[in-house]
Amino acid sequence: MGKVTATAERTIDAPVDKVRELVADYAETRPKLLTEHYRDYEVTAGGHGAGTEASWKLQATSKRVRDVAATVSEPSPGTLVETDANSSMVTTWTVASAGERSVVRIETSWDGAGGIGGFFEKTFAPGGLKKIYDGVLGKLEEIV
Repeated sequence: MGKVTATAERTIDAPVDKVRELVADYAETRPKLLTEHYRDYEVTAGGHGAGTEASWKLQATSKRVRDVAATVSEPSPGTLVETDANSSMVTTWTVASAGERSVVRIETSWDGAGGIGGFFEKTFAPGGLKKIYDGVLGKLEEIV
């Protein structure tokens, strides 16, 4: 069993403060960012930044659905960490300044399966999740 990591990144033509505010808004903005891969999204506590709790179903493939129950922390300004209570999955959103623009990075890691299943998971899951995150970042760019 090894660590599996998926990453997507996009430069957005907007100031870092505005993008950070939108990314931290789990109540209003986040539902607008989600692609068809997300179902049953619900904020169960908080709604903005650290302390937020939210749940959703992530349908990565036609057969693979993950129930996520995330708690959000903010270890530093511009970094939100979503820790899933149902698995080892941790997703980190980082919004950094790039002059008058912002670089948004989404990185998810989890403990992968062992054996041949783990090999396939480590080989194919990061690319599939990156495509999903590219869609989310595209929607963020449209909203900004």
